[in-house]
Amino acid sequence: MDFGLVLQTDPPATAVVGLMRRAEEAGFRYGWTFDSCVLWQEPFVILSRILEHTERLVVGPMVTNPSTRSPEVTASTFATLNDMYGNRTVCGIGRGDSAMRVAGRKPNTLATLRDTMRIVRDLAEGRETDMDGTTVRLPWVSEGRLPVWMAAYGPKALALAGREADGFILQLADPYLTEWMIKGVRTAAAEAGRDPASVTICVAAPAYVGDDLAHAREQCRWFGGMVGNHVADLVARYGAHSGLVPEALTSYIEQRHGYDYSHHGRAGNVSADFVPDTIVDRFCLLGPVEAHRERLEHLRDLGVDQFAVYAMHDAKEATIEAYGKHVIPAFG
Repeated sequence: MDFGLVLQTDPPATAVVGLMRRAEEAGFRYGWTFDSCVLWQEPFVILSRILEHTERLVVGPMVTNPSTRSPEVTASTFATLNDMYGNRTVCGIGRGDSAMRVAGRKPNTLATLRDTMRIVRDLAEGRETDMDGTTVRLPWVSEGRLPVWMAAYGPKALALAGREADGFILQLADPYLTEWMIKGVRTAAAEAGRDPASVTICVAAPAYVGDDLAHAREQCRWFGGMVGNHVADLVARYGAHSGLVPEALTSYIEQRHGYDYSHHGRAGNVSADFVPDTIVDRFCLLGPVEAHRERLEHLRDLGVDQFAVYAMHDAKEATIEAYGKHVIPAFG
């Protein structure tokens, strides 16, 4: 199992770069950043600095979207980074949540997401592609490689990930829901004639190592609020009791009343007060090292290839150190 570190691009950018360097030294193989350039600094500028100051770390956004930048701009950005640093990027992409809604726009459709994944991958890898009837190619790209990993929760999105994406990003670490969603991705991959095992599975969630569970929960409760935005979309689309989406995912948002993106992804988010302790415990990895190892072993047995640690709490450095010393070596 690989490990990644996920950070917001809060200023100063040098601090983000420094944490990523520490993560590489600790054995993390991936470095991810949020991509919501109204709320935080522009991630691709910072990703370039991370690549410059690391040797092996693979970097990417968790996640970008089809509309903040046009597909050819996104592809050219990745291709430029790969040309400079040797194919060390991965494109995490989804419909768009905070990046879209903060700017007063709706998340993209799955059809737009599908087309964007094709265009970005083709262009970043040097192939011709069709953009609204116009054939486009980046003539300076040679030997480029860009895996495209798609974030998803609902059945239609999971099916798209299985049919089209190189990897699947699931932003929660509940084993029951992970198993359900991996099945949806792999079933769609098989139906599309793909090898289901060829789709990389990445689970991303907060991890907080320590014995003070009450404090850890308060530091990570924001995550249930963030996931709740996507769950609310699913409930609006499929209904709360349709059977198409597990109630183990949807039931906890019954007490949700709106969401203030000014607190998005931050400890103490007042918009996450509806999230119960049980959801924090299920969606996140909390407790002593042994509890982390046990959950990760379960996830690995379900087919998870990477666990990406969301480090949006008051113990970033301690979490990197604990994982480097006590967790990552156990999964080498």
